[in-house]
Order: sequence, then structure tokens, then C-alpha cells
Amino acid sequence: MIKVSDSARDRILEILRSEGKNAEEWFLRVSVTSGGCSGLTYQLDFDNELKEGDQVFEDNGVRVVTDLRSYLFVHNSVLHFTAGLNGKGFHFENPNASRTCACGESFSL
Repeated sequence: MIKVSDSARDRILEILRSEGKNAEEWFLRVSVTSGGCSGLTYQLDFDNELKEGDQVFEDNGVRVVTDLRSYLFVHNSVLHFTAGLNGKGFHFENPNASRTCACGESFSL
């Protein structure tokens, strides 16, 4: 499962509305790719097509989809959104990560 905080939910729904996308048809796709200073990087996109092997979750009114490989890295994580003086954006609270970089955009296991 991937959980979505209230702040992340509000921002996701706001973005979908601003782009004219229906939250019933579109979902947040979470992927993990190689890169960043810690080795792995989170990638967030909006999608409306499921692929074979996708893991589908719904939490806090947001549908989240990830491929099976990425799921192994992000299961039991919580997606947050922060808008403050220290920066603005989405970030994961990932209990699987053994190390993260200072910017919070990459991690390793």
C-alpha cells in the first residue's frame, strides 16, 4: 500500500483540476528509476491507462498506481506535499529507504 497524506491529496486533486483531468479517470503513477545521488529516484506522473502487472491502491480519495518493480521499493510509504520556506513539492516518507539525499529526491535500500 502507498498512503497519501491530506496535503498531498489536496495538491494532487488541485493539479488534476487545473489540467482539466477527471480524478475518476486519471490516477497518480509512482515509479522508481535509477538516478540521483543516492541511486534511486521517485517519479510521479498522471496516467489514465493501466499496464499489466500494475499495483493499484486508493487512499484518502486518490488512486495510486505503481509497477511491480517500483512497488518493491515504495510499499508502506506515505506521500506528502510541503509548501513552505524550505521548498515546495512532493516527498515520500519511505520506511524501506536506508539512506536518502539531502534534497529528499533520491534514496537507496
